[in-house]
Amino acid sequence: MTVTNILLSGVVGSTAYGLAREGSDVDRLGMFAAPTEELHGLHTPKESHVSTAPDRTLHEAAKWCRLALGGNPTVMELVWLPDELYEVRTPLGDELIAIRASFLSARRVRDAYLGYATQQCRKLLGRGDGTPDADTRRRIAKNARHLKRLCEQGYELYRTGALTVRVEDPESYHRFGEQVAADPEAALPLLGRFERAFDDTVSVLPEQPDEAPADAWLRRVRRHFYAPGTTAARGQ
Repeated sequence: MTVTNILLSGVVGSTAYGLAREGSDVDRLGMFAAPTEELHGLHTPKESHVSTAPDRTLHEAAKWCRLALGGNPTVMELVWLPDELYEVRTPLGDELIAIRASFLSARRVRDAYLGYATQQCRKLLGRGDGTPDADTRRRIAKNARHLKRLCEQGYELYRTGALTVRVEDPESYHRFGEQVAADPEAALPLLGRFERAFDDTVSVLPEQPDEAPADAWLRRVRRHFYAPGTTAARGQ
């Protein structure tokens, strides 16, 4: 897959969280700008490109902004990565990182992170029916790690307005995963604890995100790529 005009791209997932072990996949996430002229035709360009081997997802700039304004935990990581995990970083990408706080809102962060965590909990409870085999136990443990991470990171973002992508104690996540793999219902107290924590905490975030900086940034992107053939960076 070849995508041009990549503005920002980096390593995300378990590697970024510090949870990767031998054999873990390396996931990449990025954002690109469609040539502005192509946005005005009868058929608009694809908004996302997903590939495997390597595992990479690239979203068009407008789609990324919409997802981020909705509090999507996966896309939000892209503008909070440690510097060493960026593989493509352009001036327009740096501008986006500089306005990352404007995408945040208390309600959307709470709903998105707790919503995704609840989905993970349902997955692992569903997989725990009967006596799980080794592969199922691994999947339950993985879902449990995601559940704990979403709760921890979402609450930090809600409470402080900042996101730390790399987790503080990776081994505690692996221990939690093994505990839940042995008894999936062991995940319920953690989810309940964070639901109460969100309810009891006054967020530093506004009730609604500030869309103006994102809109202004996206207009700069469209002006920059108005001339056909202009590229910021090329991904292979």
